[in-house]
Amino acid sequence: MQANLGGDTAAAVTAIARRYIGNNPPCSPVWRAYRKSGITRGADYRYHADFNAIFPEAKIGELVYAWGKMWCPCERRLLFDVNCNSPMVVWCNGERVWRSTIHEERTPGERVHLVFWLKAGWNHVVIRFRKTACAFGGVFGTFLGKLPYYFSMPEPERAGQEGWMYTTPGAAELPVIPCNGDTPASTGVQWGPSPAWDTARRSAGQMSRLFGKTKNTAAVGWTRALFPGEDKSNVYTLKGRARSRLSITIGGKQVLEKNTAGAFAGKCKIPFGVQDIFVRTECDGGDWGFDLAVLHGDAALDFMHPANIAGADERWAYLGPLSPDAPVDFEKIKKPARVADGIGGEKIHWRIDLPDTWMRPYTEAELYGRWNYPLGVTLYGLHQAGKHTGSPDIAAYAANHMRTCCDFFDYALWDRRQYGGPTNVLNLLTAIDSLDDCGSACSALLEIAAHKKIDGFTKIVDYVADHINNRQARLPDGTFFRSNQMHVFDDNTMWVDDLYMSVPFLCRYYKLTGEEKYIDDAARQFFGFRQRLYMPELRLMSHVYDFNRGQATLIPWGRGNGWVLFSLAELLKALPERHFAREGLLSFFGELSAGILARQDGTGLWRQVLNEPDAYLETSCTAMFTYAYASGVRNGWYENPKPYLDAALRGWRGLTKTSVDRTGNVHGVCIGSGFSFQSEYYKKDLPWRTNDTHGIGIVLLAGVEIMRLADFLKTTTGAPETAEPGKMKRMKKTARHAR
Repeated sequence: MQANLGGDTAAAVTAIARRYIGNNPPCSPVWRAYRKSGITRGADYRYHADFNAIFPEAKIGELVYAWGKMWCPCERRLLFDVNCNSPMVVWCNGERVWRSTIHEERTPGERVHLVFWLKAGWNHVVIRFRKTACAFGGVFGTFLGKLPYYFSMPEPERAGQEGWMYTTPGAAELPVIPCNGDTPASTGVQWGPSPAWDTARRSAGQMSRLFGKTKNTAAVGWTRALFPGEDKSNVYTLKGRARSRLSITIGGKQVLEKNTAGAFAGKCKIPFGVQDIFVRTECDGGDWGFDLAVLHGDAALDFMHPANIAGADERWAYLGPLSPDAPVDFEKIKKPARVADGIGGEKIHWRIDLPDTWMRPYTEAELYGRWNYPLGVTLYGLHQAGKHTGSPDIAAYAANHMRTCCDFFDYALWDRRQYGGPTNVLNLLTAIDSLDDCGSACSALLEIAAHKKIDGFTKIVDYVADHINNRQARLPDGTFFRSNQMHVFDDNTMWVDDLYMSVPFLCRYYKLTGEEKYIDDAARQFFGFRQRLYMPELRLMSHVYDFNRGQATLIPWGRGNGWVLFSLAELLKALPERHFAREGLLSFFGELSAGILARQDGTGLWRQVLNEPDAYLETSCTAMFTYAYASGVRNGWYENPKPYLDAALRGWRGLTKTSVDRTGNVHGVCIGSGFSFQSEYYKKDLPWRTNDTHGIGIVLLAGVEIMRLADFLKTTTGAPETAEPGKMKRMKKTARHAR
C-alpha cells in the first residue's frame, strides 16, 4: 500500500474498507425447514438422540443408525464431541473413525473429543447406537457451543433441512454404510422421521393439521406469485374451496371474502410483478383451511414460498393461532425476522405444512449479520472510516449490519426459548456467558447508533448492560474475571482482553444514560487488572491471570497489551476532566506507553510477544499502539509527546509498507487465542493470517486516528516537542475540542 499510495492515509483506509465490503456483501439469513422433534440440538449446540423416547418399544441389543451430512468448502478437521449413553460407532464418508469402549459407555457424563477429517464438498457422518438395559442414544456435535455447526438431512427431497435421519430399531447391521452418492431410498432401509402427514391428517384442512380445531381462532397463509401482466386488463381469476370463513388479500388489497364454507370463484385486477398473497381463515370449531388457484387465462400461476425456504418443497407459510378479533397488519407480519402476537399475547412464528416443522433462519454469511467481538471492532472501524474519509456508503454498510442484528434480536430470543437453546442467528448474543459475547459488538452498536438511525438498538444495549452489570462474574473488589463459561478452559481466569470487551461499552452506555456509575466501573477495572497483571519491571501487561494456579502467565502478548492501551485510550476520551481516577489512569497510560515504545521494531511494527525478538511482527497490536499513541498526542496525555508522535507515524508507515497490500488486504494478524504460560504457544501455535477480523477494524481505526492527528497538528504551532508548561496547556485545550 505504501508503494501504491505513498502517504495518502485516507486512500489507504478507503481501500481497506472497500475490499472488506466487496468480499462481504450484505446477505440475509437463509430460511430452512426445521423439525422440532426427533434428533435435535440442545443448549450446548450438540445433537441429543434419545431413542428410548423415540422408540419406547425397542428391545435390548437392537440397533439404530443416524445419518447426517455436512458441507465443507475445503479439506479440514472436524472437532466432534461425543457422550455415550449407550454403545456407539462413528463413520465419516464410509470409513469408521471411532468406536466406544466400556470406559466411555460407563461414564456417559464425560465428553469424548474426536477429531476426523472432512473433504471438500459433502461429507456424510453415520452413527450406530445399540440399546442396553440402561440407555439408548447419545449426544454428539461441536466441541464448543460458541463455534456451532449443523448437519442436514441426506434425503434429496429434504435437501437443506437441518437434522438427522434414523432407521427403525432392528437386530441386523447395515450391509453398507451410506456415504456420497447414496440416498435413503438407495440403501433399501426405511429412514425416519417421516416427512409427510398420515392419511387421516392429509384429508383435513391444513389449518386443522397445524393449529387444531379450537373455536374462535384465526390463522394466515402466505405465498407469492409473479403476476405477468401480459395483457392490459391484468385480470386474474381466483378459484378454490373454503372450509370455513376466509378473506384473500393480494398486493395489499383485499380481493375476495367468503363467509361460509364451500367453493368460491372471483375475478380481480392485479398489477404486474411479484405480489404477496395472504389468505386469512377463521375456525368455528370444525375443520378449517383452504385450497386456492390463481388463473391467468387458463394457466394457473406458480406459487413461490415467500422466504425461499430450503429443505422442503413447500410454497406456503402459515401463522397462527391468531385472535379472530384482531386486525392483521400484513405489512408487519410479512417480515419473517419478527415474531407475531398470537392469542393471549403468546409469541408465534411461521410454520410450513409438514409435521412439527417451522421456518428457521440460519446466518450463512461468514462476516455479515453476525455478532462477535472481532466484528465489533471491524464495524467500529468501518463506521469511523466512512465518517472521516467522506464515504457515507462505508458508514452505511456498518449501520446496515447492525440493523440486521437488531431486526433479528427479538426473534433470536424467541427461537432460543422455542427450540431449547441453540440459535442460528445471533448465537453468541442469545447465550451470553462472557464479556467476549457482548461488550465489543455492543460498544460498536452504541457508537454507530449515535450517528445513524437504528430501530430497536436499545433493546440489545439494555440486555447487554444487564449482563455486564448484574450477571458477569466479578472478584470481591468488582474486577471482571471469567467463571462458569461454556468454554471450561477459560474458567477462573482473568484476561487483559476483557478490558476492551467491557470498558468501551461502559463508556458509551454512560454517555447514553448519563449515569456516572458506568464510567466509574470502567475506570476501576483498570486498577483491578493492573494489580494482578502489570509487570512493573517490563512496564507491560501479562496476558492472563490463572486463579486456579494463583499466578499470572507473565507473557506480554502483543495484542493483549494492545487491548489494554486501546481501551484505556477509549476510556480517557470519555472520562470527565475532574473524574477521581483520571490522574491515576493518565499515569498508567504513560507507564504502559513507555514500556511498549521500548519494544518497537525498526520496521515500525511490534512483535507477537513484545519482548522476544524471534516472535513475528504482528499487525493488530501495531495498529492498537499506533491508535493509542496518536490519541495520546492529540489529546495532550503525554508530558513529552514527541517520541509517541514519531512512534505513531512509524507504526502507520510500517503497517502500510508491510501489513497492507495495494488492494486493501490486511496481512499479519494473529488468529484468536487461548493462553499459555510459555511464549512458544504465542509464537508457534498462533500463526498470523490474512484479513482476519481481529485486525481489519483496528487498522482502519489507526488510519483514521492518524488522519485526525494530522488535522490536529495543523492547528498547533508545529509538531509537539518536549513540553513546556504553557505549551502543554495550549495543546490540552485544543485537544479537548478535537476529541
